[in-house]
Amino acid sequence: MDVTFGAFTISTEHSRLDVDAIHRFLSTESYWAQNRTREQTENAIENSICFGAYSDERLVGFGRVVSDHATFAYVGDVFVIEEFRGRGLARLLMEAMLAHPDLQNLRRWVLATRDAHEVYSRHGFAQLAHPERWMELSAPDAY
Repeated sequence: MDVTFGAFTISTEHSRLDVDAIHRFLSTESYWAQNRTREQTENAIENSICFGAYSDERLVGFGRVVSDHATFAYVGDVFVIEEFRGRGLARLLMEAMLAHPDLQNLRRWVLATRDAHEVYSRHGFAQLAHPERWMELSAPDAY
């Protein structure tokens, strides 16, 4: 699925993804995946619905959704490379994710962010309504 927005294209075609660029960003520029291995990045991509943002053929943004396609979706690894920030690409990535035909009528979408609450709140994301119901099993040394 490709959707063009002005000079940018959002695509879910795995064959278009620049895995080197994605892994490079995640392992060197993100705060959440600094120690992720290339193999872990490849596995995450393979087992997710991925959204690449392109300027011409260059990957300039990325995000992925992990879902059961019926009830739940997790948004992860969303980024836009620095030179393309401020042009609405994060918004376009989120719009494409939320509009994806395989991800309609889900009961719950979740994500975690340290510093992009404003980006996600524009799309309806909010603090957990019942945080007392949520638990996690964290493995901080997994990578």
